[in-house]
Amino acid sequence: MAKVRPFDKIVFGSVATLVIGGFFIFMSASLGLLAGAGEGAQFSTIVRSQFILGLLGGTLALFVMSYIPYKVYRRAGPYLFGFACLLCLLVFIPHVGLALKGAHRWIDLRVTTFQPSEVLKVAYVLLLAGLLSAKKMRVRRLIDGLVPFVVVTGIGAALLLAQPDTGTFLVLAAAGFAMFLVSGATVRDMAILAVIAALGMGALALARPYVLDRFVTFLDPGHDPLGSSYQVQQSMIAIGSGQTLGRGFGQSIQKFTYLPEPIGDSIFAVYAEEFGFVGAVALVLAFLVFTLRGLWVAARSPDMFGGLVAVGIVILVMAQSFLNIGSMLGVFPLTGVPLIFISHGGTALFTALASIGILLNISRARRIG
Repeated sequence: MAKVRPFDKIVFGSVATLVIGGFFIFMSASLGLLAGAGEGAQFSTIVRSQFILGLLGGTLALFVMSYIPYKVYRRAGPYLFGFACLLCLLVFIPHVGLALKGAHRWIDLRVTTFQPSEVLKVAYVLLLAGLLSAKKMRVRRLIDGLVPFVVVTGIGAALLLAQPDTGTFLVLAAAGFAMFLVSGATVRDMAILAVIAALGMGALALARPYVLDRFVTFLDPGHDPLGSSYQVQQSMIAIGSGQTLGRGFGQSIQKFTYLPEPIGDSIFAVYAEEFGFVGAVALVLAFLVFTLRGLWVAARSPDMFGGLVAVGIVILVMAQSFLNIGSMLGVFPLTGVPLIFISHGGTALFTALASIGILLNISRARRIG
């Protein structure tokens, strides 16, 4: 029996650091829920979901996926993508989908909720990698490269923007763009995509006023401090309060009633308040180590399919994480995306760890030298 090559220890170590550290950050941030009357039951439910589905289930999925040969996803990609699309459609069915704050993003499983857009992101990467690797040098032709890319991405856009989940679509599009670029896209293709993206964002801003408000807030964070700018204002207060070394673990003040979504997209602000500038830099470096090592694994994949899958998974994590951190620092518009491995979301953590398992399997097959 052939000996199984070990997976990349740096990728695994960086992810393990983020997950373990992230769970303690999440536990601290979730204490803010207890500030509200009658929130004890909600606190218990959220923590249980994060621990059982996200941490334990995700860790098991990571190890299982790390032993499944990544090449099986070349044929399975279309079926997985179709299944993920079907799941995304279920969120619009009454008594099946769960609507919160006007968004249809979850399937109600009674004991917990499930967010199918997280599955869609990974399925999109697998399908696109299969399509682009099959075309190889022909990807430079419009019919073999740009057209399939636009069609598959357009399907993802339609499903996510209908929910609406603009932030997740931006993350998916960033991963797809990186994969298309790496596969050999031409300058002509990039220019066409840039025009499509500009027109699409303009149309979205006109159709949905909250998107335009976020751009305005980005350009002028103080224009509506009690409205659209409130979250950014409170985030900056929290981050600034952390100073160099932070207030200390569990000592955040902003997570109690002041900071919206302290366990969601604002969790970085809570972390920075408790661990300061030094802690914030350490967290960013951990994500950077994962990103650079993941791309190193992609460059050493034995085939184009594995390389594109690795690039897609790495960019999914990197884009979402830095979009979240950047929006809390005011250097990106608010997107509402959670911080991977740290924010609340059992489905998100489970799916992210499962995708890391695929990346680790690709690292087992990497070229030596």
